[in-house]
Amino acid sequence: MWKKSVIQTPRGIFELFTQGHGEPICVTHLYSEFNELGNYFADTLVNDFKVYLVNLKEAGNSCKAKTDKELSMKETVKDLESIREALGFKKWNFAGHSTGGMLGLVYSFVYPDSLTKLLVGGATATNKYMEHEGSMYSPNSPLNKQLKSIFSILQSSTSTSEERKNASRQWTSMSLYKPEKWDEYFSKPSSGRVIQKRLDYYSYKELPDYDIISELREVKLPTFIYCGKYDTQCPLIFSEEINSILKNSRLYVFESSNHSPFLEEKQKFACMISDFKALTMNHSC
Repeated sequence: MWKKSVIQTPRGIFELFTQGHGEPICVTHLYSEFNELGNYFADTLVNDFKVYLVNLKEAGNSCKAKTDKELSMKETVKDLESIREALGFKKWNFAGHSTGGMLGLVYSFVYPDSLTKLLVGGATATNKYMEHEGSMYSPNSPLNKQLKSIFSILQSSTSTSEERKNASRQWTSMSLYKPEKWDEYFSKPSSGRVIQKRLDYYSYKELPDYDIISELREVKLPTFIYCGKYDTQCPLIFSEEINSILKNSRLYVFESSNHSPFLEEKQKFACMISDFKALTMNHSC
């Protein structure tokens, strides 16, 4: 179980869950809520770092947003900065998966002096993934019709908890290279419930204009980027693009993974985390 705490900052109260030893690393996701069970992605870091798993505004026992704008990525990294300062760290590391990784990219150019290194996975620097036929979010994807059906269940006020649970499982299964291994991957309980208000803000307010390529060209922060070769949410090409833009990055491609290589290729993922800890940029697992 992760250790729960609540921290007061000038930007509000935030709920944190900590585990591990070593350099501090912040982990969060743009629209997920965590608890003492931790998180599958964050769990991979606890052997090498002291992990601070953060509930953002509207998640868990963290404070509410006074305005919708506070749910944006740039305002959210201001919240993360207030947490870093309240914890007394001159710098810390950041790791994020999917929209958590996108948040990390924004953090890297808004507060470049606050981070030591950055880990970003299954992410993108533009909204173009929404048009790519390899992404389930694109109307051109063969998976898109099924995804829309799933979203209609998740967003419906009349859906039962069992219907929502089954829909979430379908969404996750669509993001696995070998969905038949579901029971193996998810045998251990974890957390990461979707906060619909934050997801809606991202989808309807932020995503339409999301493009941070020009800002990333100036980022010099040591960065590890990873992606599953068969990622059906943010296809590999978008991680390759991030890697080509950044000045000091390394790309890890997981050959037998979809969107969750930390579950699908655990041993190789652990090796990457060891590399990330040591920043041995020229070493290969």
